[in-house]
Amino acid sequence: MAPLLKIRAEREHMSAIERRIADFILDNAHLLRDYSSQQLANALDISQSSVVKFSQKLGFKGYPDLKYSVGAAVAAAGNGESTRWPPEEQAGGYLLAAETLRRAKAGAEEETMAANPQADVEAVIALIDTAPKVFIYGLGDDGLYAREFAMRLSLLGILTVQHADPILMTANLSAARAGDVMLVFSEFGKLPQLWQLSRQFQEVGGKVVSITRHTANPLRAHADAALAICAHDPQPQIAQLLYRCSLQYLLDFVFVLLCQSNPDRQRQLALNQERIQQLIDN
Repeated sequence: MAPLLKIRAEREHMSAIERRIADFILDNAHLLRDYSSQQLANALDISQSSVVKFSQKLGFKGYPDLKYSVGAAVAAAGNGESTRWPPEEQAGGYLLAAETLRRAKAGAEEETMAANPQADVEAVIALIDTAPKVFIYGLGDDGLYAREFAMRLSLLGILTVQHADPILMTANLSAARAGDVMLVFSEFGKLPQLWQLSRQFQEVGGKVVSITRHTANPLRAHADAALAICAHDPQPQIAQLLYRCSLQYLLDFVFVLLCQSNPDRQRQLALNQERIQQLIDN
């Protein structure tokens, strides 16, 4: 596994000091070659031994080994320089842009899968599959994915409650009971109304599953379970595209696992699809 991908994948299981080191490396990977272990420690106001232990915990012999590996990864990606979209003044720029985007999406999906260990994903599957009701909530663009996923769960025979309005969702929380699950879609996980809904839901014994970027955020920190989306690119418009494709990929994977884990879900899906087709034909 590439060093930066490994750091992102293991970040949530690190201590507070280790997370500070991880975040610095992820944000300054192209500059890491200029930092000794002591300079990195000074920049973060921590001990040099913490940097060495961090490197060894990731499976490297020491900090120099980690620095070399990160440098090689950055060089392979183009020395940290952003890629033009579409590439200009290059022969075959049209096809090159298409291939570059395809590879970027594939890389983001690979990182997303690595950032969600099998045990964590299976825990989310179990919560959804056994929940009496599943509440689904998202605002803005997140609401579009929340609505589509709610429809998929409904086709599997799972009772869902979905809203893109915080007031309506707050009213629906009166129907929440212990064992219910709330899926909260939020790219950055920083909207105050999302924390409030999550806390209210947990107070009645419900379980909250956050679906956010693979970054530190309040919603993810206080959720009972989390699905993380990796989508990194220097250009915001590309990062947004990578987030959308990685989110859809992960949701598709969760849907497939729900079908495989419970044969009754597959039968209900086939029945509902047949009923929908009859409505279309008539």
